[in-house]
Amino acid sequence: MRIRALGLAALALLLAVPEPGQAQQSRGGSSRPTPAKPAEKEPPPPPEPPPAPYDRDLLRLSEIIGSLAFLRELCATPDAAEWPARMKALMEAEGVTPNRRDRLAGAYNRGYRGYSLTYRVCTPAAAEAAGRFIAEGERLSHALASRFGG
Repeated sequence: MRIRALGLAALALLLAVPEPGQAQQSRGGSSRPTPAKPAEKEPPPPPEPPPAPYDRDLLRLSEIIGSLAFLRELCATPDAAEWPARMKALMEAEGVTPNRRDRLAGAYNRGYRGYSLTYRVCTPAAAEAAGRFIAEGERLSHALASRFGG
């Protein structure tokens, strides 16, 4: 990803700098070349911090929330709208870098997509899966809170 960004930056510099020998007309009609402005370098992004010790559990929780967002909506439960809102709150609290936000969103999408490919209508199995996810998510969130605070 970084290499691609550097390649695009180099391409942008090449396109921005006029070729030697090309003259630009000024208002007075003279044909002197205009000096090129030095390209401003964009500061490199801050380094990615090391993963938190609870990242694996947080990614699992994100996947559970994604699964519940689909299943609870499918089964038209009263709490269906809460699950995307919970994920948004989790991303605002824990998505401190773009890469981390991407990983959290990816886990949520995996959970959502996995059940959207399997279920088209609410079945007893879908309701049972949602119940199990709620229990697992509750255990996981309590363990995270008690072990790491919050």
